[in-house]
Amino acid sequence: MAEIADRRTDYKIEIKDKMMMKKMLMAALMLLSAVGVKAQTAVVDEDVQYATELLKIGTVAPTFSLKQPDGTIFHSTSLKGKIVVLDFWASWCPDCRKDLPRVVKLWNEYKDCVAFVGISFDTDKTNWENAIKKYGLGYINVSELKKMRESAIAKAYGVHWIPSTYILDKDGKVVLGTVMIDKLEKTLRELCK
Repeated sequence: MAEIADRRTDYKIEIKDKMMMKKMLMAALMLLSAVGVKAQTAVVDEDVQYATELLKIGTVAPTFSLKQPDGTIFHSTSLKGKIVVLDFWASWCPDCRKDLPRVVKLWNEYKDCVAFVGISFDTDKTNWENAIKKYGLGYINVSELKKMRESAIAKAYGVHWIPSTYILDKDGKVVLGTVMIDKLEKTLRELCK
């Protein structure tokens, strides 16, 4: 008889242990799913890491004169009185190549409101020209044909990472300096309502 009672007690303990395990498993799953949802929805602000040296909002942007692919000189002062996007990029840059189709889409969408200027850090003119054709960069494109670290315009604009983008207002003041195309798109949408 004592043996049967022991089995019942063991069975009750086993049931309680299984119920406790189920509760613990459910709690762990709920915790993991909450953390997973948080991780999926978190947006990393890459500007915190890569755009720290860019010109600050409200700064008057430096003027520049650079060569276009056909050899003519483009003067940034020719865009005075217009909202301007300056897109710093290079054909060898994977992130730039990934963003260029969106930049072109934004140019097509907002070109009546904003002037776009692509500023390349390519050192090889043929690679630069081929990328302009490949991606359909129909806006103004200029380059010093120098590496970013050797470029006067990179220094003037604090560009240490590409792609980097600025939006300048009609007075030539910085409205946005970013490495994130989503921020560019959002700001253009607000400016060109």
